[in-house]
Amino acid sequence: MPFPRLPDLPSLPMRPEDIVPQRINRAPSPLLASGLPWISVMLASLAAFSPVIASAPLVPPLAFMVFLAWRMLRPSLLPLWAGLPLGAFDDLYSGQPFGCAIVLWSAAMLVMDTIDNRLLWRSFVQDWAVACLMMIAYLVLCAGIAGLAAAYPLPLVIGPQLLVTLALYPLVTRLVALLDRIRLLPLRSV
Repeated sequence: MPFPRLPDLPSLPMRPEDIVPQRINRAPSPLLASGLPWISVMLASLAAFSPVIASAPLVPPLAFMVFLAWRMLRPSLLPLWAGLPLGAFDDLYSGQPFGCAIVLWSAAMLVMDTIDNRLLWRSFVQDWAVACLMMIAYLVLCAGIAGLAAAYPLPLVIGPQLLVTLALYPLVTRLVALLDRIRLLPLRSV
């Protein structure tokens, strides 16, 4: 049996805009436009419930990565105080001592605001470098705070988690960019 030719296969829409027909008098839904970043970070916080069992930390902090990606893609979308409620929600599900993500996510928002004020134009390489430094600091500080709470020193086993986190960040930014395009689909009539 011969392989099917490429034109014989059903095609998927290449862009989110192809799903919704373009019509005059349509605008993005305000609820979806303002709520999708918050919901996506909260859903990424629930990744702690994944069935991955490991003897060492391996799963990257997906919620913090999505949070950083939204902040770098759309700086004015999340307010400066967004680190407090989103960090509190992440603390409930991450297993870290309560308050760890609240403090670190709020500090990350302050650092990102300072960087935005200093650097007016950024490239993806600069964003990735800043995000890598932020994620390394976040993982080391989280491990240190967890080590203080458990009364043992900073574990050196977060190396694989660091590598996975740094390698997956471009994919997370790509996913957030897709969610941003979905967020702005014209669904509501004006």
